[in-house]
Amino acid sequence: MKKYRRFLPAALALTLLCSGAALAATGDKNDPLVTLSYLEQTALPGVVSQVETKAAQRQTELAKTLSDQIAAYQQQSGTAGGNSGSAAGYTLITLTSGQTLSLDVGCEVLLRVGTATVRTNDSSAALVDVSAGGTVNNGAALTKNHLYMSTIAGRTLTPTSGTVKLLIRGGHRIG
Repeated sequence: MKKYRRFLPAALALTLLCSGAALAATGDKNDPLVTLSYLEQTALPGVVSQVETKAAQRQTELAKTLSDQIAAYQQQSGTAGGNSGSAAGYTLITLTSGQTLSLDVGCEVLLRVGTATVRTNDSSAALVDVSAGGTVNNGAALTKNHLYMSTIAGRTLTPTSGTVKLLIRGGHRIG
């Protein structure tokens, strides 16, 4: 037991010395291990710069992806040079006496100027009047500013007199 009494003060002194060194290495409120000025002047600007660089790269990638998607959509819908009578928009058609406009199934027509009649080869309704919610029969005159739809093939429009102007969307042929 007497042997240990000699080593006890030395062991205690060594323990205090080690714990004091560990405490000094961690710092305190007045002397932190990482200073505020280091964070504000070095670390934070570096992180912000990296984030801005990554964000700019991602924005460039997204812009390219968006422009590629727009180009693919325009090529698919046939509107690369603007609206040229594709299914996405209406085309202005002018008919004069003697001309006939043949409508494909799904074609939409809006009479703007003049008078025109609808013709069909069978006894079913010639066109659907989308504006009024009814149908137009063979030989009937179209009403200005009403939207009509051809739901059966073989429907034609002929001007009654003078010049007729129509807005049309869908498949059609002028003869």
